[in-house]
Amino acid sequence: MNTLQTIQWPGQQELQAWRHDFHRHPETAFQEFRTSARVAELLTSFGLEVHTGLAGTGVVAVLQGRLGDGPRIGLRADMDALHVTEVSGCAHASQHAGRMHACGHDGHTSMLLGAAKALAANPDFAGTVHFIFQPAEENEGGARAMIEDGLFTRFPMQAVYSMHNWPGLPVGTAAVHAGAVMAAFDIFDLTLTGKGCHGAMPHLGKDTLLAACQLVTQLPALIAREQEVHKPAVLSVTSFNAGDTYNVLPEQVKLRGTVRCFDMAQRAQIEQRLRDAIAATCALHGLEAQLDYRVSYPATINNAQHAEVCAQVLEGVLGQGQVRRDMQPSMASEDFAFMAQACPGVYIWLGNGEDSASLHSPKYDFNDANLPLGMRYWVALVQALLQGGKLPQRG
Repeated sequence: MNTLQTIQWPGQQELQAWRHDFHRHPETAFQEFRTSARVAELLTSFGLEVHTGLAGTGVVAVLQGRLGDGPRIGLRADMDALHVTEVSGCAHASQHAGRMHACGHDGHTSMLLGAAKALAANPDFAGTVHFIFQPAEENEGGARAMIEDGLFTRFPMQAVYSMHNWPGLPVGTAAVHAGAVMAAFDIFDLTLTGKGCHGAMPHLGKDTLLAACQLVTQLPALIAREQEVHKPAVLSVTSFNAGDTYNVLPEQVKLRGTVRCFDMAQRAQIEQRLRDAIAATCALHGLEAQLDYRVSYPATINNAQHAEVCAQVLEGVLGQGQVRRDMQPSMASEDFAFMAQACPGVYIWLGNGEDSASLHSPKYDFNDANLPLGMRYWVALVQALLQGGKLPQRG
């Protein structure tokens, strides 16, 4: 039976070459054609059974352990980039204007490729590993699309795992949550329609600007004054578009925003109170409202028993004291939540450095020192789960 010391590991240069290639050629949601083709090419060269086309550009590779039947698990990495213009100054910067890997998915993909290569050469476990390379994590629900396209029916599994780099955490450390990790994510578009008029004669119109400004200042009170303080939630208006000249009050104002929380009953309550506030404001000002409220991602909730296994595995890879279990969950969101709803799941954070630019920053770059750490974590997790032949019980 293999140990981590006897495994044939892809080297840092190979991992880094993959990552830099992906970084130079970023592709956004459901457009990851070059990326997925390269991923499939590499997986095939490792000798894996490779399936393409899930949700368009998704890739799944299957590895059966040579010690016989056993549990079936999934390891997931995201592949898509963002519509961001890169200013990182790195030598491997994006070659495509207006697109960049500003969230580290190039690193996530490369770490999982490294693990796939190592495990394919040393499949000393009982069971099956599904390597899941997912498109369209950024706002477009690629995980949900893969599930709808048969991910869990074509590739049955009893547990699924993922990781994300985390700026602010030192390299060589990780964070594991026993429950909530990332918030649910909803978005809304609101159009207020009144009656435009000359700015010098506002009494002749129905003022959409005034009503919109009141909503922008009042809506956060739905959180601050109506929600229990021990249940985190955020409502933010993030876009305000109205008018195009100095002396005309516009007929329409358009607002956009987002709602984040962890509790699904609370989520429904916030949506209803948002609708109530809009209706009351429009009644006061004599306006019409068109609200498009879209429930996007659920909260990402780790399975506690599986999370404990992941934490112990990470301590074996990174060292005692290098795994934090006390970090607060993030109000950002992650579509791995859909996979974690389908079967027990764990989503961990791997430190990207205390001096790392933030995720989605045009200055961001994935820290290459993480490549071997993430790869080794994946391999050690497979060994911990499948060499024993029994997964933790669902909590």
